[in-house]
Amino acid sequence: MTVKVTSRSEGDTTVIALDGEINSTTSGGLQAQLLPFIRQGAEVLVDLTRVSYVSSAGLRTLLIVHRRAQQVDARITLVGLSEEVTFVMSATGFLDFFRIGEDVDSELERAAR
Repeated sequence: MTVKVTSRSEGDTTVIALDGEINSTTSGGLQAQLLPFIRQGAEVLVDLTRVSYVSSAGLRTLLIVHRRAQQVDARITLVGLSEEVTFVMSATGFLDFFRIGEDVDSELERAAR
């Protein structure tokens, strides 16, 4: 099983859409795919609309991405969190690490202002 990662640029913002479960099997490969997008001053939207599950290994991957963003003054916004993913991230305090948005379009509109 893998997590499908697609990306596109919208102005100064990179939109990364994930599709699949983020677990111990997929988190290492996902981390390797996400980190190159976390560059100096980058604005990144991570669309989790099609992510149904995040394990502790997945949370660790997100934490590594968050720490990298802090190092290079990048901004990451997570959008499209399902109820289950929101619950897991809330219960573990991970929602405090990221800006959370409703959906890609709303966040792109905000970024354009």
